[in-house]
Amino acid sequence: MNRAAVLDGIGSCLPPRVVSNGELAATLDTTDEWIVSRTGIRQRHVAAPGTATSDLAVGAGEQALKSSGEPVVDTVVVATTTPDRSCPATAPAVASKLGLTGAAAYDISAVCSGFIYGLATACGLIATGTADRVLVIGAETYSSILNPRDRATSVIFGDGAAAVTLRPGGPDEPGAVGPFDLGSDGNGRDLITVRAGGSEQRLSGVEPAPDDQFFAMAGKEVFWRAVLRMSESAQSVLGRAGLAVDEVDWLVGHQANARILQRLANALGIPPERHIVNIAEVGNTAAASIPLALADAHAAGTLHAGDRVLLTAFGGGLTWGSAVLTWPELDPTTRRSP
Repeated sequence: MNRAAVLDGIGSCLPPRVVSNGELAATLDTTDEWIVSRTGIRQRHVAAPGTATSDLAVGAGEQALKSSGEPVVDTVVVATTTPDRSCPATAPAVASKLGLTGAAAYDISAVCSGFIYGLATACGLIATGTADRVLVIGAETYSSILNPRDRATSVIFGDGAAAVTLRPGGPDEPGAVGPFDLGSDGNGRDLITVRAGGSEQRLSGVEPAPDDQFFAMAGKEVFWRAVLRMSESAQSVLGRAGLAVDEVDWLVGHQANARILQRLANALGIPPERHIVNIAEVGNTAAASIPLALADAHAAGTLHAGDRVLLTAFGGGLTWGSAVLTWPELDPTTRRSP
């Protein structure tokens, strides 16, 4: 029998501070109505001073390990755009804080596609026998890289983390993950970027402009590319899985923007009642958005064992990816704050 990766635990962690659209409107040239109409977002969570990405990752990891009933894994994968430091990776610190010293640990940097990429590598480790139990975490503190004066980005993103645990099992049992479809186009790297801080800028001999130290995104160009790439990738992975669209119980797209999600669902022919969306409450949490949407849906009792779930994401790089999984039987989980 082929060895597959099976999802057997899930958890999430949001910082306790909630920032409403009204609070942002007090300092930006915007209104609650403008933000909701263009993004679908009503609030987002923001990390307090002294809270790092690893703290949120640990909170989500603890909940996922508890949900699985197994306190130990041999590999930890952290997908993030906002690591604690540029060097070293954040994952080893997360593993250590979870009491998993000695476990293999590494970061994945694929921006909003990061969780799909991390999930794919984790499944590969299990399929080849390199790992037996893997913790995959998407964790972000985008508030650390946003320009507070930029209305185009500061109203969209939020902080948070969510995680899943994987074990070896059969490809036909509930919880089995895969197949995958992954892709990239580096020609679009300037569309979603932080220009300063890397080797390209540091070795250029040119001082960065103040705004180059913050996250920047070409919203209109990203919009149509996100819909196109996610819909193509989703259709590709369904073909690999041998599934028709009407056999998909739930679509979980990267929670980038409510209008993007609606266009994506329309492009795939999946009705709104089969689309899991939580962007109104948490905003765009980048690499954390898909597992956070899954954790919220699980906590709400929306997902049931045997449900076929289609995941798809698009992010900076440009990167994109999709996966299919069959939802497992899981114990109820709760979200905790760091």
